[in-house]
Amino acid sequence: MNEPAHDADEFDEGGAVSVHIPLCDPDMTTQELKAVDAVLRSARVSNGVAVEDFEREFAAYLGRRYALAVPSGTIGLFLVLAARGVGPGDEVIAPSFSFRETAQAIAAIGATPVFADIDYWSGALVAQKAEAKITDRTKAILASNPNGHPADWSSLRELADRTGLPLIEDSSEAIGSRYKGALAGTFGDASIFDFSQPAPLTCGEGGMIVTDDPDLAMAIRRRRAHAPEERGSVAITGAPALQARMSDIAAALGLAQLRRLEAILERRRTIEHLYGRFVQSFEGVKPPYVAPDVTEVHWFLYVVHLGTRFTKSSRDAIVDDLATEKVEAAPYCNPLHLQRLYIDRGWRRGDLFVTEKLADRALALPFHCHLNEERIEFIVATMKDASVNVGAGAAIY
Repeated sequence: MNEPAHDADEFDEGGAVSVHIPLCDPDMTTQELKAVDAVLRSARVSNGVAVEDFEREFAAYLGRRYALAVPSGTIGLFLVLAARGVGPGDEVIAPSFSFRETAQAIAAIGATPVFADIDYWSGALVAQKAEAKITDRTKAILASNPNGHPADWSSLRELADRTGLPLIEDSSEAIGSRYKGALAGTFGDASIFDFSQPAPLTCGEGGMIVTDDPDLAMAIRRRRAHAPEERGSVAITGAPALQARMSDIAAALGLAQLRRLEAILERRRTIEHLYGRFVQSFEGVKPPYVAPDVTEVHWFLYVVHLGTRFTKSSRDAIVDDLATEKVEAAPYCNPLHLQRLYIDRGWRRGDLFVTEKLADRALALPFHCHLNEERIEFIVATMKDASVNVGAGAAIY
């Protein structure tokens, strides 16, 4: 199901694609349809058992004690910060480099995001650079696994333990990836997942918080939503709830995807290998970097890092050229510290050199299991032609 048509009409006589190639396209089957249909035919589409089943199986998948389903990764981080007592006047160290904007929750709760720079190769937060940002107002460290590549969690954990700061893991892009054999989502005191596109596991909109801390899990639950049987309580309102539960419809879809996750990831790995074959035909292009301690990477998107001859404007011109050929591409990152909210707080270009250098030249190409060899060849060839059109030559890392 959801397999785009592939026939003689896919390319016109001139070799141009005749169908739109989206950046992402969920892997859905009749199993997902049946799961959602069962909920729709039940007496409960919210506050039912589907959310509990999804939470239980997701926790078991990671080997963590608690999993709490939420409407998004951003709301998940908001709830974790609230449960930790983070608020106005506090600071949270975070990276500015990511496709997702989970870190926006820091500002949303009234705290101050303090952005630290990243590793040039992995794109992940560097513990030493994070440590340099710590003040007496710092209440937590947020680190991510950018585009599916795990951060250096050993160094980050050592920093968190030494400073006594909570370590929060943003794994919204990294489901299935492994660092030193352990799954992403198992390194933070609390870890956050997001299930909106283009995540491999998607349920439309949704997220999950995982933790091993019973006190933190209870505090998050009380802030997430009140159970129906608690609505008459006058005591439980000591922690006002946001009504931030996931619906049973989304949970049923997410659970069906979770049960197929290994197959979904394997199909995406096949697409990654096809990309590698065609991208390697260009002089100077290297495969995506994988750090020595990283056991397994499942990429969030297929990201090409353009060479130093490229500028942000030339990268954007390539995105436009691809769109003309009906290929959806996107900048991988628009750094948070260069967005209006943070510019108004004093951040400027030049404050995070590595983040800006990577973000200006990172190009995300379509990456999903409905691609095939012919389409990938077309995408990469079109990207190459576009790079020549902007006068920068072939793409290199």
